[in-house]
Amino acid sequence: MGIVIAIDGVVSAGKSTTARLLARHLGYRHLDTGAMYRTLTLAAQRAQVAPVADAALEALLQRIRIDLEPDGRVLLDGEEVGEAIRQPRISRAVGAYADLPLVRRAMVAQQQRLGAAGGVVAEGRDMASVVFPQAQLKVRLVADLEVRARRRHRELETKGVAITLEEVRADIRRRDQEDLERDYGASGPPAGVIEVDTTTMSIDEQVAHLAALARQRGA
Repeated sequence: MGIVIAIDGVVSAGKSTTARLLARHLGYRHLDTGAMYRTLTLAAQRAQVAPVADAALEALLQRIRIDLEPDGRVLLDGEEVGEAIRQPRISRAVGAYADLPLVRRAMVAQQQRLGAAGGVVAEGRDMASVVFPQAQLKVRLVADLEVRARRRHRELETKGVAITLEEVRADIRRRDQEDLERDYGASGPPAGVIEVDTTTMSIDEQVAHLAALARQRGA
C-alpha cells in the first residue's frame, strides 16, 4: 500500500529516470506509461500495422502482452525491448498511435489496473489529468530546451545511436509542439500540480526533492 504519485513533464526533463529511481527509493512500482505506448508502436511497426483505428490495430491490441517488471524491464510478449523502444524512429512514430482513442482507452485501462492498489510512481503526459486524477502527489517536470537536447543527445550517443545534436533538438521541439496540440481527454488542466524546473538539477537532486514532497503526502 502507499500513495499514487503522478509525474508529467516535457520531453527529456528527466521524467523516466527520476520516476524509476523515486519508485526504487520508496519501494513503489514504477509505472512507465510512455514505455507502454512505445512498446505498442514497436509491435505495430514490426507487424506493419498502420496508426489507423481499424480492425488490424484492434486485433494487435488484443493480441500483444506488455509487462512492466519491478526491475525496470519492459517486455513485449516476454521479450525485453527496453532499448528498442527508445530508438528515434519509435520516438517519431509513437504520437501517431498514442493519439488514437482506441489505443488510449486500452492503455489507460491497463494503467489504472496496475495502480489501483496505490504504492505507484506513474509517469506519463496524462497521468494527473486522465489516468490518476486523484493522485496524492502530482508533479510536472520542465527544463530548458537546450539542456534537454544535450541530455538526450548524450543518452543516445552512449547507446550507439548516430544522430546530431541539431537533429535531437529539432526532434524535441517537434514533440513539444505535438504535446501542446494533443488532446489527452481531460476537460482542463489538472488541479494541484507542482511544477519542478530541472534545468540545473542533477538526477539525485530531482529524486531527493520529489521524495521529500512524497513524504509530506504520506509516502
